[in-house]
Amino acid sequence: MENMEEKLKKALQAMDKEDYRTSFEIFQPLAEQGHAKAQFYLGFLYRIGQGVNQDFQKAYHWYSLAAEQGYAEAQYKVGLMYFKGPAVTQDFKKAFKWYSLAAEQGDVKAQFNLGVLYRRGLGVPHDHRQAFNWFLLAAEQGYAISQFTLAGVYETGEGVSRDDAETVKWLKLAGEQGYAEAQYKLGWKYYHGEGVPQNFPEAFKWYSFAAETGDIKAQFSLGVMYDNGQGVTQDYQKAFKWVSLPAEKGDVQAQFFLACMYEDGQGVAQDYAEAVKWYSLAAEQGDVMAQSNLGHLFVEGKTGKEDFIQAHKW
Repeated sequence: MENMEEKLKKALQAMDKEDYRTSFEIFQPLAEQGHAKAQFYLGFLYRIGQGVNQDFQKAYHWYSLAAEQGYAEAQYKVGLMYFKGPAVTQDFKKAFKWYSLAAEQGDVKAQFNLGVLYRRGLGVPHDHRQAFNWFLLAAEQGYAISQFTLAGVYETGEGVSRDDAETVKWLKLAGEQGYAEAQYKLGWKYYHGEGVPQNFPEAFKWYSFAAETGDIKAQFSLGVMYDNGQGVTQDYQKAFKWVSLPAEKGDVQAQFFLACMYEDGQGVAQDYAEAVKWYSLAAEQGDVMAQSNLGHLFVEGKTGKEDFIQAHKW
């Protein structure tokens, strides 16, 4: 006969293999017998709708039973359900209650979310110092979003004295974990010499990390650095490559920059039709320089013929 721990182990192994039905069939009787860990995972399966039909009410039911037994991760999940709704009526005070219970047990996500509640004054009075304390606890456990948030707190001086060194320290810790927003922010700081000595190679390094994850601000900034030869050998073709990515996603700065590259034949074959296309996209978003350049192209007949009507429009 398998004991309870062996059954739980088998259920978790089945989950790892994405055999959710087997894990559900093991968790269910254990949960009904009052085993908190099984109740938590049964709630999880109902929430994600694997091995059983998705049912947020049943997810809440089983999470709650585990939470009431002191299971920290379930307490966090109950808090999250109260924070978000709509499976239960949104209630920030109850979210605060359950986050607090989980946070006191060291649950890193609960600690971070508790900091958010204090920072925003949801379910509890505004208290930047308490927010700082909870962000710090989560950050010290290596939670990247909390490290990034803590960097912002040190940068603005919310609940703690402003400290550039601490800002950069926590940005680096988050960035080293692959947190793209922290990587971009570090790149920006090194590029502009904000809180650190200006250092183009360091800016290039951190922009590169963020750009590779798809961060459009970092992609554009990396393109600019290749175009200017800052922190890297000047390479117009690579500049074109990196600027194209955010331009295609609608970034107005990148669209304008890409149009200039097509107009000048820099990093790409000169193509006035493509220049008009990208200037137009930027102009339609209200970019004044794009509107001006587009007007000039129409006046000068770069589009194939002079078009004073279009020129006047822009």
